[in-house]
Amino acid sequence: MEQRRTPDGHVDPRVTGLRSAVSRLRRQLAAYPVEFPDRGIAEEELAALDSLAAGGSLEVPRLRRSLLLIAGAIGSVSALGHGVREVRDAVELFGEPPRG
Repeated sequence: MEQRRTPDGHVDPRVTGLRSAVSRLRRQLAAYPVEFPDRGIAEEELAALDSLAAGGSLEVPRLRRSLLLIAGAIGSVSALGHGVREVRDAVELFGEPPRG
């Protein structure tokens, strides 16, 4: 899969940041010893985000949907809160949320 590139041919740093944040949270989640009901949802959405970033298909609404599912699935697991914030910050680099 080809990654999104900037006009000068470099890999988009936002993509690199998103993939790094997703990778860190996936490792944190894998190492987290306690099972919780929606863990599988979080794992699936993290895999989907990584796949989207790797493939260059970065539609902001889809990124935000995955982020919401991850945050909802992980819920109040405070040990993973920092990782979720990093993923959120990386997603936000792709565009501002729509204003109501």
